[in-house]
Amino acid sequence: MNGDALHRAVHDRLAAIEVLADKPEENADNTLRALWHTAAGQPKSAIAAADAALPPLDAAMRARLDALVAERLRGVPLAHLTGRQHFLGIELISGPAALVPRRETELLAGAAIACARELAAANPATPILVVDVCTGSGNVALAIANAVPAADVHGADLSEDAVALARSNAALLGLADRVRFEAGDLLAPFDTDRFLGRVDLLTCNPPYISSTKVGQMADEIASHEPRLAFDGGPLGVTILMRLLQDAPRWLRPGGWLAFEVGAGQGGAIVRRLRGIKAFDEVRELINEAGEVRAVLARCADGDRA
Repeated sequence: MNGDALHRAVHDRLAAIEVLADKPEENADNTLRALWHTAAGQPKSAIAAADAALPPLDAAMRARLDALVAERLRGVPLAHLTGRQHFLGIELISGPAALVPRRETELLAGAAIACARELAAANPATPILVVDVCTGSGNVALAIANAVPAADVHGADLSEDAVALARSNAALLGLADRVRFEAGDLLAPFDTDRFLGRVDLLTCNPPYISSTKVGQMADEIASHEPRLAFDGGPLGVTILMRLLQDAPRWLRPGGWLAFEVGAGQGGAIVRRLRGIKAFDEVRELINEAGEVRAVLARCADGDRA
C-alpha cells in the first residue's frame, strides 16, 4: 500500500471517531496526522500536526500507526497516544497524570496573560508574583510565563503525579528557572510570608463537574483522565467556594484572581463575588457560545476606594 492509499485507509477508519465538544481540533484528519507523526517518532499534537508535512513510514512505523489507530478507536485520548497537547501556542507533554489541556481554558489563560502584562507594565522594576493552583500539567502557569518574561510563576496541585508532569513541561519549554511547582492542597504550599498578601495574580482551573455527573461524561474522559481533575463535589463548586474564600488572604491590594467556571455556573459565582467586600471589581469572560466560562476579580485597594 503506497502512502496515499494508507492515508485514505486510515482516514476512513478514523472517520468513526466522535469529536468531543471540548476537543474540537481532534477531527479525523488532524487525528490521523498526529498519529502518523507519532508513529514516525515525531510526536505532535493535533494542532501542531495539522500543517506539518507527513513523513514517510517504513514497515515498522506503519505497524505502529495501525496500533495507535486501534487504541484511538478504543477510546484512548489522542493526547495520551501522542504524549503531546497544544495550548495557547505551546506544545506540552500530556498523559494520564493530569487533565488534557482544553481549548476552552485558553479563555482563562489569555485573560490572565493580558492581566499579567498590565501588572508588569505598571511596575517594570519588580517581577510580578503569579500563583496557579489546580495546575494539572502546568498549562496555564507555563503559558503565562512563556508570554510574560517579568512573571515569577509558582504552581501547585494536589496530585504528585500532576506536579511531576508540570515540572517535565517546564523543563521541555526551558522555563524551569522561572516556574516552580509544588504538591499540596489548593493554596497550602504558599502559606508563607513570601506569598501572603503579596500575590499579584492568582489563577485556577478547578474541578467543577458535580460528582454525580462525572460518571456520565464521555468514556474517553471518564475512563482515562483523572477524576480528581473533574470532580468538584456534590454541586460542582466545592473547590471554587474555597478559592473565593481563601484568595483575599494571598492577593495584594490591586491583585487579581482569575479562574474558570463550568457551563451554567458563571452567573451565581459572579453574584457571590460581587457580594464579597474583599473584591472591588469583577469581570465576566464570555466564550464563543455566549457563556460565562471564566471570571476575573480584583482585590480591593484601599487607596482607590
